[in-house]
Amino acid sequence: MMLGGLELFALIGFLIAAYSIVANDAIQTLGTFLSSNSRQPWWILWLYACSIIVAVMLYGYFVLNSDIAFGRLNRIPYPETGIEWWHALPPAVLLVLTRFGIPVSTTFLVLTIFTLTGGAATEGVLFDMLIKSGVGYIVALFAGGLVYFAVANSWERWIHSTLDRPVPIFWVILQWCSTAFLWSQWLIQDLANIFVFLPRQTIQNGEGTQVFFDPWLLVFTTVVMLVLHAWIFATRGGEIQKIVLSKTNTKDIRAATLIDFIYGLILFVFKDISDVPMSTTWVFLGLLAGREIAISYMSGLRSRREAAFDVATDVARAGFGLVVSVVLAVGLPWAATGAFPKF
Repeated sequence: MMLGGLELFALIGFLIAAYSIVANDAIQTLGTFLSSNSRQPWWILWLYACSIIVAVMLYGYFVLNSDIAFGRLNRIPYPETGIEWWHALPPAVLLVLTRFGIPVSTTFLVLTIFTLTGGAATEGVLFDMLIKSGVGYIVALFAGGLVYFAVANSWERWIHSTLDRPVPIFWVILQWCSTAFLWSQWLIQDLANIFVFLPRQTIQNGEGTQVFFDPWLLVFTTVVMLVLHAWIFATRGGEIQKIVLSKTNTKDIRAATLIDFIYGLILFVFKDISDVPMSTTWVFLGLLAGREIAISYMSGLRSRREAAFDVATDVARAGFGLVVSVVLAVGLPWAATGAFPKF
């Protein structure tokens, strides 16, 4: 035991998960913010994003009765035997995949092993995660398609024809507001992928399941998150940012504003549907897929074949990440104990 009761493998898993998830998932949320504000000093963007992190963490702890995971771990209790080495390995695999720019779902890659080795308490959680994430992808695909089928021919063409012109200040204000909204909704959904490694109490009462984290963990995790985001912002997003930059007009602050509002609204809707974790990566890819298909059909800013190949590639990467997560969740405990986890 070490660091106030935080076990060695729990600490290692938390640190690796925090870095890899920030590098993989967070940049999908902040990518348009970074690309459309590339002329701003990185530390200004970092301070803005970190102010939202602190606000969300404080809200979760003091308003939601010490639950900085926002209910997403209600059905995934802390392992009775503690964190084992195989729990900490999937985030390391995620770290490797992130270095190659593969946008895998951190929710599945990190949480699957906890859902399959948690016994009766986590029975059926993986299936519910798959259903919720699949529905999220479809909703985002249709939402992106419908919005951009309606505006692509006018909106995106207008943006494309005015890329070299100065942008009025009110667009900057709108884009920073959309980033704050989206970033807060992403944190509420995905902090559980990081905090699953932290010791916590799960209590059943008249109001349902309640998860409690010790107060020192609030300070420790907040500091770690701020430091990791400093690195991500200083490097302007790393490899995953290339996915955002490959989409049509995403460097423009006006286009980024609309993307962020739609993405944030979808996450906001799914936040209250259930406390089951979902893949925000699938939602992100679904939104971009609907957007790119609509733009290719309505505005001609890119070929339909190119857009279809782009969408198929993103889906293949997400599917690859799901396969890797299940293989690790089944294979690692079996290699260590000789027993297969139950689905």
